[in-house]
Amino acid sequence: MDKSTDDLGLVNKFKEGDISAFEELVLKYRDRIYNLCAYMLGNAHEAEDAAQDTFIKAYQGLSRFKPDAAFYTWLYRIAVNTCIDYRRRPFFESLFRRSDTGEEVVIEHPSASPTPEREYESKQIQQALQTALKKLSPKLRAVIVLKEFEGLSYEEMADTLDVSIGTVKSRISRARDELKILLKGFTEQK
Repeated sequence: MDKSTDDLGLVNKFKEGDISAFEELVLKYRDRIYNLCAYMLGNAHEAEDAAQDTFIKAYQGLSRFKPDAAFYTWLYRIAVNTCIDYRRRPFFESLFRRSDTGEEVVIEHPSASPTPEREYESKQIQQALQTALKKLSPKLRAVIVLKEFEGLSYEEMADTLDVSIGTVKSRISRARDELKILLKGFTEQK
């Protein structure tokens, strides 16, 4: 049984009144949705809130879900739109993007290598990438996160963002061009 068939079965169980089916969907996708939100928002606390809001919206809308798209594509669309809404909130900049000491909060990702030098280099790369991602528009950030971090196909991205495949490809190209410019100073230092 493939993932989409399994998801559809859980959705149908939920529609029939089995609340535990939704819990299974949450357990299945919570890490992926949190990671998507973390990359989109660049802040762990904000990502937790956005992921939770995503699942609340999914719960509220699941009875109206139509299987013309895969469930996870539908869920990703909710998450991306939730993150875009979070970015529009005027509070976001002052309340969630700085620590108590005033330093910018950056999501840190574990290093693949245990050496301190490698960990330091990985942390710097992640910080530079996170900083560059924050400077992209939400639409460009969304395509990069969905493609590079979540591994979605062009078709899945188009469904998630509710745009054409051509628009997805165009946005990916523009986002990569902007990232190259934003990361140029960092890559020249290495």
